[in-house]
Amino acid sequence: MVEIRRPSRKARKFSAPSLFQLPIHPGSAISAGDFSVAQVRQILLAADALEREDPLRRARRLAKRRVALLFYEASTRTRTSFELAAKALGADTTLVSSLSSSIEKGESLRDTGITLKALGAECIILRSPYSGAPYLLAQATGLPVLNAGDGMAEHPSQALLDLRTILQLRGIRAAAVNERCLRGITLTICGDILHSRVARSNALLLTKLGAKVIFCGPEKLLPENATEIGPGISIERDFEVALRRSQMVMMLRIQAERLAGLKIDLDDYRSRYQANAERIAACAPKAPVLHPGPIIRGMEITSEVADGPRSAIAAQVANGVPIRMALLARALKGGRR
Repeated sequence: MVEIRRPSRKARKFSAPSLFQLPIHPGSAISAGDFSVAQVRQILLAADALEREDPLRRARRLAKRRVALLFYEASTRTRTSFELAAKALGADTTLVSSLSSSIEKGESLRDTGITLKALGAECIILRSPYSGAPYLLAQATGLPVLNAGDGMAEHPSQALLDLRTILQLRGIRAAAVNERCLRGITLTICGDILHSRVARSNALLLTKLGAKVIFCGPEKLLPENATEIGPGISIERDFEVALRRSQMVMMLRIQAERLAGLKIDLDDYRSRYQANAERIAACAPKAPVLHPGPIIRGMEITSEVADGPRSAIAAQVANGVPIRMALLARALKGGRR
């Protein structure tokens, strides 16, 4: 029988550590729950400063630093705003998509990340259909990884830009952000909560600052255990009741690409959960309406509401660039090597 011996102290000292024991770069942004209130405040302050800064001076902050955008899923707002943010800071960017790289040939995420690092990438922005992929990439490469959406898990930069939008609507300055700054504010998030990384990240972030979050939707798209995400979260099945309790409302689309096996009556969904002009006027006439996009007009929201005076959708999109500039500056420490 072969005897299995424990490695000597010398061998253990030089053996490779397990992938999941490797540290994650402190400049990474993987989960909204990872940010302290102080860190959130600093990111918001940095976004304000970078937005106001002279463009020529700002472009020297990350001049010639290399940022890779690794996108396994289609994206418009997130990808474009991250790329514009990187270029506004002077960084060089390269886009790697699943349809134009070795990913299509079956290369693993780990090997793709190691390849990008070997080619000189100093930061990777990742969007993946697999929950937890940013952790794997960060541990495999040791680089700062910015999560641009991972499966049904999280979308932290979206939550930060949503927070900035909410603060602007309420007239709250970034310097005033603390554990109580959103106390007295209730946000209803309505739609496909089950599959929404945006809902999860917003719930983690906003409740940390004192807000209350109401999840609203049918049982197939909103399980009862959704409240376990954290304190300050409740469920209300009646959309009109939720609206009357809220100062703000965020609509989510029905994610057709994630609904395999679920039988959703779309006509019934529209009749119960659509944000239309009549329902908003009757139940929440002063509430700003948010939507992370993409919008399916005529499904979860009508054009009257999406383009109406209470819509904050364009403001959300505009806030994407300064927030993502702040995250990139944080990831690469705002300057040269």
